[in-house]
Amino acid sequence: MLKAADIMTKNVVKIRGSATVAEAVQLMKENGLRALIVDRRHDQDAYGMVTETDIVYKVTAFGTDPKRVRVYEIMTKPCIVVNPDLGVEYVARLFANTRIRRAPVIKGELLGVISVTDILTKGDL
Repeated sequence: MLKAADIMTKNVVKIRGSATVAEAVQLMKENGLRALIVDRRHDQDAYGMVTETDIVYKVTAFGTDPKRVRVYEIMTKPCIVVNPDLGVEYVARLFANTRIRRAPVIKGELLGVISVTDILTKGDL
């Protein structure tokens, strides 16, 4: 059975929580991403995540200037994380039950990100 570590995306793009939403949008555009991992402030802190949906629903929909909103104001934190040894079937079930589309893969440290797209394109379907 395939595991999360087998299909996750290892090249993770992170952003600081203090960055502006405009900076997050620019980083997403440059890297062709729909979400960014929000870096921890210290080792005991949890990772966060900011998605294109967060930006559209919490900033754009209200006509707010993305240069005046910080990532930490709209991000999800703590976010659901996946163990790299978890089977892909269980990752899919976790996503279905929690209605999320992506999650950081962590085992002591950030190893990657797994998404619904990874499951569909790299999974053993």
